[in-house]
Amino acid sequence: MKQIVIISGKGGTGKTILTASFAALAEKKVMADCDVDAADLHLILTPKIENRHLFKSGKTAVIDKDICTACGKCRDLCRFSAIDKEFVVDPVACEGCMFCSFVCPVQAIKMEENTTGEWFVSSTRFGPMVHAKLGIAEENSGKLVSLVRSKAKEIAEENNMDWVIIDGSPGIGCPVIASISGVDCALIVTEPTMSGLHDADRVIQVAKHFSVPVKMVINKYDLNLEMTEKICNYCGDNDISVAGKIGFDENVVKAMVEGKAIIEQADNETTDAIKAIWENIKKET
Repeated sequence: MKQIVIISGKGGTGKTILTASFAALAEKKVMADCDVDAADLHLILTPKIENRHLFKSGKTAVIDKDICTACGKCRDLCRFSAIDKEFVVDPVACEGCMFCSFVCPVQAIKMEENTTGEWFVSSTRFGPMVHAKLGIAEENSGKLVSLVRSKAKEIAEENNMDWVIIDGSPGIGCPVIASISGVDCALIVTEPTMSGLHDADRVIQVAKHFSVPVKMVINKYDLNLEMTEKICNYCGDNDISVAGKIGFDENVVKAMVEGKAIIEQADNETTDAIKAIWENIKKET
């Protein structure tokens, strides 16, 4: 069983479109949407939720007024000013450090676990999918990504699947690290711009730090052929394989509007390029 993740140095490069196309092309696979902060793979794969689970992470202090003696010790020592004059904890200001619960002389403060999101196991027209939704302004998205990946791998192993196809988060933060750790290949999608190359280089360095094999895809390469050449030269200088180049195609937008992968909507140079990229991954991963 192989795990591949499709990531990018920035949002909007086309990684989800590519992920959905791989889902249509691959056999015996499980999909995982690990972009939990702004999940969108479900817009194309239209999953039917089979199992729904709460995601709990972090803790918030709660003061029991029946026990509290209003001594003020917790309020005076809270460095986040999360406890007001009425000894009510502001859940937004509270960082869950637990210090107040330790210093309370009558043990009136308890730490309650926060519900910060949901995760789902769903069925799609291409097979099973694990995805999640992090609550607004909630943290610990990396922990939720790890949970999604773990469940997708578990499903793949139980059903003798060949692939776990992961739609990763953009950027280089904690969710990306959780998305790429231990995968067999990281496919980085970029665009032919200076900022695209710069952002791709940053995420490549993260992948290399974790010893993850990297491949590059240049999306909409024909919009700036000079920059495309620079990206190819960069890949050559850094021993990075260019898995393929995809031209600009308005059919991609039409497919998204219809809630389809481009593979389902068209049969042209774009789909040929995507099929060739998938064959490259199967052969070299």
